[in-house]
Amino acid sequence: MSEPGPLTVLCLATYEKGQEFMRECKRQGCRVLLLTTEALRGADWPRDAIDETFYITRDLGREDLLKGVSHVARTHRIDRIVALDDFDVEMAALLREHLRVPGMGETTARYFRDKLAERMKARNFGILVPDFVHTVNDEQVRAFADRTPLPWILKPRSQAAAIGMKKIDRAEDLGPALDELGDRRSFYVLERFVAGDVFHVDAIVWDKAVVFQSMHRYGQPPFQVAHGGGIFTTTSVPKHDAAWAALEKINRDVLATFGLVRGVTHTEFIRSAADGRFLFLETSARVGGAYIVNLVEAESGLNLWREWARLEIAGEDGTYRLPAAADRYAGLVLTLARQEWPDLSAYADPEIVYRVKKANHAGLIVASADEERVRALIEQYSARFQQDFFAFAPAPERPPD
Repeated sequence: MSEPGPLTVLCLATYEKGQEFMRECKRQGCRVLLLTTEALRGADWPRDAIDETFYITRDLGREDLLKGVSHVARTHRIDRIVALDDFDVEMAALLREHLRVPGMGETTARYFRDKLAERMKARNFGILVPDFVHTVNDEQVRAFADRTPLPWILKPRSQAAAIGMKKIDRAEDLGPALDELGDRRSFYVLERFVAGDVFHVDAIVWDKAVVFQSMHRYGQPPFQVAHGGGIFTTTSVPKHDAAWAALEKINRDVLATFGLVRGVTHTEFIRSAADGRFLFLETSARVGGAYIVNLVEAESGLNLWREWARLEIAGEDGTYRLPAAADRYAGLVLTLARQEWPDLSAYADPEIVYRVKKANHAGLIVASADEERVRALIEQYSARFQQDFFAFAPAPERPPD
């Protein structure tokens, strides 16, 4: 157990996010340390909530990272280490194990970052996943190609937001795609492309139990929006929809199988257009991106950043009680915009509860007790956004520097 006194929380954020997490930690009386990159020295961090900030280069090696944070630990008793972005999950697990700080270790972290580890674990425990193969062995790849109908998806094992994915529509394109990877082949997985509706479940886990789940369906699969263009939308799944009960069960199965003790998660599933079955796609031990936190808050009244902070502060020996949640429907519409600061003043419906304020982005969140009204507004706004704002930039092959 930690010594008496305020907890010290080390937040890892190599991308600009998690401001509300840090503010909540400060509101709860914690000392907040931020470890981020030199490139984000001027980012919009909540500096009034941060006691000290440390900067690293993005390509800092494992040993240098351990030495650097261990040096910080000489004068700061670090009680919690939290990764605020997908790309920091493995770093946080490494540091926890080295400093013996409570929380997810490296083995469990694999199941929330490594798509190959996720698929193998899920399949071994009877959870449906798309057919897949690790791309490291030529014979196994050939066997997969012989038995698996096209198209296929070539995915990096440890990326996010559709970065680095490639759709293979012709068998003869697979060899060149693998050759292009060179020595990076072992860091990829090849799987069957499954057509269907994609859903995301955003959850809170306390003491290995899922205590909150929020279900939404994407208008278009994220891969399609990222690589082919289109307006990003997602809307609430009503509890009377059969999909809600199916997703609730499979999400509990996934999180129990993967061994998460406490935290927040963002997990994606697909309902196969061919047979209606739900298949697990991927999960992560963090809040959803693309303003999904705001969407969940519009629907339930719960801010997942704040709840996550409270979970982490409670830790192994404390208690956590989920606040009462509202029961509304919500929807999100979002696009890259060709205008630097899009004018959304023509969008004035009273159901609008959040307006995205980010350069070259247009986005709105609506909420209502009427699910049909939410669905109608999102469909209407999606068509209008296409005309008023839409711009397209393909998903990058690798994370930006």
